[in-house]
Amino acid sequence: MPKPELYPPEFRFSRTLEDRNGRLLHLALTPDAKYRLHTPLKEISPALIEATLTLEDRHFHDHPGVNPLSMLRAAWGVVSGSAKGGGSTITMQLARLRYGLHTRTPWGKAWQMVRALQIERHHSKDEILDAYLNQAPYGGNVEGVGAASLLWCGKLARELTMREAVALSVLPQSPTTRRPRATGTNASLSAAQHRLWERLREERGLPSDPLDAAFTLRQLQPVPREAPHLARRLFAEKPAADRVSSGVALRCSLNGEPQRGVEQAVNDYVERKREVGITNACALLVHAPTREVLAYVGSSRFLDATIQGQVDGVMARRSPGSALKPFIYALAMQQGLIHPHTLLRDGRTAFGSYNPENFDRNFAGPIPAQDALYHSRNIPAVSLAQRLAAPGLHGFLKEAGVALPHPAEFYGLSLPLGGGEVSMEELAELYALLASDGCARRVSYFQDQPRVDLQPLLTDEARFLTREMLRTREGEAVMDDPAVTWKTGTSHGFRDAWAAGMRGDYVLVVWIGNFNGKANPAFIARECAAPLLFEVFRHLRLPMKREAPPAGVAQVELCAVSGQLPTPHCQHRVQGGFIPGVSPITPCDIHREVLIDAATGLRVAREDGKRAVRREVYEFWPPDLLEMFRLAGVPRKTAPPLEANAETLVAADSSAVPKIVSPRAALVYTLQASDSKRQTIPLRADAAPGVSRVFWFAGSRFLGASDPAVPLMWAASAGKWQVHVLDDHGRSAAVEMRVEVVP
Repeated sequence: MPKPELYPPEFRFSRTLEDRNGRLLHLALTPDAKYRLHTPLKEISPALIEATLTLEDRHFHDHPGVNPLSMLRAAWGVVSGSAKGGGSTITMQLARLRYGLHTRTPWGKAWQMVRALQIERHHSKDEILDAYLNQAPYGGNVEGVGAASLLWCGKLARELTMREAVALSVLPQSPTTRRPRATGTNASLSAAQHRLWERLREERGLPSDPLDAAFTLRQLQPVPREAPHLARRLFAEKPAADRVSSGVALRCSLNGEPQRGVEQAVNDYVERKREVGITNACALLVHAPTREVLAYVGSSRFLDATIQGQVDGVMARRSPGSALKPFIYALAMQQGLIHPHTLLRDGRTAFGSYNPENFDRNFAGPIPAQDALYHSRNIPAVSLAQRLAAPGLHGFLKEAGVALPHPAEFYGLSLPLGGGEVSMEELAELYALLASDGCARRVSYFQDQPRVDLQPLLTDEARFLTREMLRTREGEAVMDDPAVTWKTGTSHGFRDAWAAGMRGDYVLVVWIGNFNGKANPAFIARECAAPLLFEVFRHLRLPMKREAPPAGVAQVELCAVSGQLPTPHCQHRVQGGFIPGVSPITPCDIHREVLIDAATGLRVAREDGKRAVRREVYEFWPPDLLEMFRLAGVPRKTAPPLEANAETLVAADSSAVPKIVSPRAALVYTLQASDSKRQTIPLRADAAPGVSRVFWFAGSRFLGASDPAVPLMWAASAGKWQVHVLDDHGRSAAVEMRVEVVP
C-alpha cells in the first residue's frame, strides 16, 4: 500500500504576506474560504500540545493509531448511556479530516481505524500531530492552531499561555457550539475550558483556574489585512502550485511601521476632507537607493464599493499633470540650455497650432527657471521641452521605463503638461531616479534584488540642481519641511491631483481622485495632494539627509535680475549654482551705464564738456521681454531714448542684429487653404533693446511692419522665399524657406 498523504489533495493553506522583518501583514482566505496558517510543530506552544493531548489522546505516543481501551470505554458509554468521552485518537481524527470520512456508522468508524493504522505505519508521531494541529477545526472558518491562535487570541501559536492553550484546545471537539462569540459569553465553551483546566490541575498540579468558569474567548481578533492591494497583486504574480507552497509566507520589502503610518495618514486625511468631495487617495513610499517599496496603499478603503476600493491605484494609469516638469528642467540643465537662474519667457506663445496656457490663465513675464519650475508655469516648460535635443522628453521617459504606447509625434508638446498617462509606480521610479543615482531601475517589492550597473540618464549635477529648485520655499505654512523637495501635478479637467516628494533617501508619491474619472474642482494638487504629502512625511518621521553639492556644481554670485554674471552696474545679487563648462552663463548685458543730458533727459554718446551730463544705470531688455513685463504688470527701469543726431546713432550698438525666430531656416511650411487657422505664417524676430519697429520683406516684396513683441501674420503663397527683417536702426537678417499650399 502506498504511503498515504496527511492532507487532502485539494487542501491549501492561506497565502500570507510578511514585511521585511517577518511580521505578518496580510492573511488571505483559502480557495474554500478558510483561514489556515501553516505552523510547524516546533513553532507551537508546548502548553497547547499538552492541553490537546490531555483532552483528546493522552496515550498518543503509545498506541499504534487506535487505542483499544479508549474504544471499549466509548462503546460502554454508548451502551450504558453514561458520558465516558470519545474513543477516537488524534490519528483517527486526522484520518477523518484527511479522507472526509463519516464516522457515525459502524462501517465509517471501522474504515477510520483502518486509515489511522495505515497513517501510523508510514508517518512519525510528530508528523501526525503536526498535520492534525494544522487541520483541526477551531470554529467558524478558522482551521489549524496557527490561524486559531492568531484570530482568537491575537498572537502566534508559540506565544500562547497555558490558559489560552486550554481555551483553544477544547474548540475542535465541538467547533460549532463552542465557537467564540463576538458578544456575550458562550457557556458551553466556558464550561469545557474550566473542565480541562481542572483535569490538568489534578493531573499536573496546576493552580486553580485563574479566571474560573467565566473565562472565554470572546471575539475574533482583527484579521491581518494590511497592504491588501499589494498582497493580491503578489499572490497573483507568484501563485501557489501546491499545499506546500501555499503554506510558505511571501516576504516582501514593505516595512510594517511605515506601512501602518502611511495607511493611517491617508485614511485620516480622506476622512477629514470628505466634505469637499475627497473620498479616495493612494500612496507609495520607496527607498530610492535600493528602489525597495516600503509602503503601498492602493486605495483609502479596500472594501468600500462606493469608491471602487479594490481597484489598485498604484497600477492605474492616469494623467500626471505637471509632475513630469522637473525632468524637462533637469534635461535642459544637462544639455546646457539653462541654469536655475536663467530667465525664461512666460507669456502668451503659440507653438504652431498648440496654444498652452498657465493654470491660473495669467503670465508672469520673464521668470527665473527655478521659479518657473517651482510655481509650475506651463509656457516655459513647453518651450524648454521643444528645445531639448533628441530624443527629448519622450525618449527620456521611455528609457526611464514609462510605458508610453505612442510615438513622440502623438503626444507633441502636450506631454510636459500631462498629455501622456503614467502609473504611480512609474512616477515613483522617475523621482527615485532623480533622488539617487540617475539610473532607470524598477521599484522592487522584495529585498536584496540583484542590481545591474546602468548608465545614468541624468548627471549628478543636473539632479542636484533640480532637487534644489524643488525645495520648499519659506513662508508656506502647510509645506513646512525644508528637507522635502517636491512637485505637484493636476490633470486637465481636475480629475487627478498628484504630489511627489523626496526627503533624503525616500520618495513618496500620493494621488487624490476618483477611479471612475469623475472630476472635482477640489482636485487642485497644490491645495489637496501637497498637504497630504507633507502630512504623511510628518507622520513617518523619516531621517533627514544633509547633502553637499557634487564636485561638478559651482556656486557663483549672479545678477538677481538677469541671472547672469554681475557687472559693476548690477546692484542686486544672489548666490546660484551652475555647471561649469555646461551652463550658459555670460556677463550681464541688461544693466548698462549711460550718459543723460541733464537739460533734455535724453541719452548722449559721450561727454563733450559743453553741457551737463550725468551717469545712470538702466535696464536694456529685448522688446519682446519688455512687452512681457508690461503685460505681467512688472515695471522695469528702461533708458530714455537716444538723442537724435548722427553721432549718437553711430555710437549705438550696431552688432545687435535682429534674430529671426519664425519662420525657421530650411523648413517647409504647409498652408491649408480650407483651414483658416493654417493659412498664415507668423513672422517674429528677437530685436535688440531700443528697437521699436521691425520691417518684413519676402524677396523684394514688403510684407509690413510690426512691434518686435508682436508677430506679423503672412499669408504666403507657394514657392521658395527669402524672408528679410530690418529693424529701425538699419540692422537686418534673412532666412530661406519654402511654402506649400494644399487644398
